[in-house]
Amino acid sequence: MPGSTTRGPATEHPTEPLRTATVDIVIPVYNEQRALPGCVRVLHEFLIAQFPFSWKIVVVDNASTDGTLGVARALAEEFDRVEVRHLDRKGRGRALRESWRTSTADIVGYMDVDLSTGLNALLPLVAPLVNGHSDLAVGSRLAPGARTVRGAKREFISRSYNGIIRLTHGARFSDAQCGFKAARTDVIRPLLDRVADDSWFFDTELLLVAEHNGLRVHEVPVDWVEDTDTRVDVAGTALDDIRGLIRVARAKASGAARVPDLPRRPEPRAAHPDAVLGRSGGALSWQVLSFAVIGVLSTAANLALYGVFRTWWPALLANLAALVLTTLFNTEANRRFTFTSAAKSRGRIHLQGLAVFGLYYAFTSAALLALDRIEPNPARWLELVVLLVASVLGTAGRFLLLRAWVFHTDNGKDKSK
Repeated sequence: MPGSTTRGPATEHPTEPLRTATVDIVIPVYNEQRALPGCVRVLHEFLIAQFPFSWKIVVVDNASTDGTLGVARALAEEFDRVEVRHLDRKGRGRALRESWRTSTADIVGYMDVDLSTGLNALLPLVAPLVNGHSDLAVGSRLAPGARTVRGAKREFISRSYNGIIRLTHGARFSDAQCGFKAARTDVIRPLLDRVADDSWFFDTELLLVAEHNGLRVHEVPVDWVEDTDTRVDVAGTALDDIRGLIRVARAKASGAARVPDLPRRPEPRAAHPDAVLGRSGGALSWQVLSFAVIGVLSTAANLALYGVFRTWWPALLANLAALVLTTLFNTEANRRFTFTSAAKSRGRIHLQGLAVFGLYYAFTSAALLALDRIEPNPARWLELVVLLVASVLGTAGRFLLLRAWVFHTDNGKDKSK
């Protein structure tokens, strides 16, 4: 990638103690000419006074259009061990990828230019990497002991996003997006080849791929204060993150997220639901996510069709017609996208799918009949609510039957076409 590098003075601080490891701390910036000087000065002073390892600050300019690059180069001339890199394209993930890939340090890390995260967490972040206990380390605003100051909206978004990650991928880290991370360089380099995102999803993808490959991720509770001048497009970033989670789940299920020759940490596999079910974590995560997405679309279509058919037909007939149409779509979509490893013939899959559909139809119809017994002339909205609840419960049972029976292949022995 086109770029240029500016290095500060090569002389070391005269009172520097004996070092046992080298650490590069990357600060990615885009149009931060006002915030950058204060960040570098505070960080430089802190590292000299309190950081026991050999260090270097690397400012990576992401194609800034203001005076950020000039400010960064002036800081490199002013301070010891400050390096500046310039990239011709934007993207926080791209900045970290390029700087980490070419680093000669033992440990690489990064922090946001606003210094929202308290620097007293830096040594606890790096120490487990230096002594070999962990492979990656992340600051967490949601871990026990963390102290954060931020608005209710951002708190809700953060907790919801991280909850989705844990639900869909079984992640064990609590905070994917805190701008305060570090990793062993020998581990991070091969991982970078499996991380496709160049923007805000880079952090999440890196951690998911790391966990998928059995690496140990160490979490540090941090003190964190919200930067109210943030320029992140929350809506656009959220959509990109959802697309990223789906992409990573598919990569894990297909094996594309596997990285050879990485250290393997012992894990209590039986303690995790994926292991109890006897399936690979990546495959189960993708199946749950894909089935849920298809299920949401099918349920919405079913309710819409039921509402239309109900204007002409009785409740049970309207429910049957709506379910037949949506089940055809649902079964085929799950065959194509959810249970892609199944080797059974399409005809057999659809026959078994119809049997599952019969159970599902009986369950939802029983719910409507029960409602009619309790309330002989229920309002249309009440019918829809009851049908929605029954659909959710029936969908959970349908997933289990599809996974354990319809798309179960007995380790691939059924190869009929």
